[in-house]
Amino acid sequence: MTRFVLAALVWLPASFVAWHFLAPIALRPVALLCQLVASTTMDGLVSGVEVHAAIVSFVTTLKAGRSDGLAVVTVDVNMLTYAIGVPVFVALVLAARQAPIWRTLGIGYATMLPFMVWGVLADFLKNVAVTAAPQITSQSGFTGPAREAIVFAYQFGALIVPVVVPAAAWILTHRRFLERLRSEARVR
Repeated sequence: MTRFVLAALVWLPASFVAWHFLAPIALRPVALLCQLVASTTMDGLVSGVEVHAAIVSFVTTLKAGRSDGLAVVTVDVNMLTYAIGVPVFVALVLAARQAPIWRTLGIGYATMLPFMVWGVLADFLKNVAVTAAPQITSQSGFTGPAREAIVFAYQFGALIVPVVVPAAAWILTHRRFLERLRSEARVR
């Protein structure tokens, strides 16, 4: 167990450094899914989605309050906030050294993908329905109960999911490893 913990601590900074450089590419599927969801379910609210590295910019139909009515509200969401578990998952997988590593990394990423999309979309909705200026939130059309649901979705997606989902994915993909650790602990 000690060897695994030390290996994870060594892999963790390396994973975060690699993630810093690879995130704009690795998060492209998150951005594409956000575009798909926004274009199919938020047609009256979102007129476009743009991606710049790890930032998703939602172009809304909401007016920014200028007298000429030409300015619209855009909301930028940093996808890294909702993908913080990816380098942690990678460090744990590399520390466990269980083959096939690439397959396990793919399964973990695929497991985390919808939850990262959830977080990004909930962050966007929180911005337009709750934290924006009153003249903007009033245009969004969300009622009190809908705003409460958005706040819950945001908190769940920002505070719980980025930590719990990678840990659960690692546990599910490393059951044999954990059983071996448990049996080794019994022998001692």
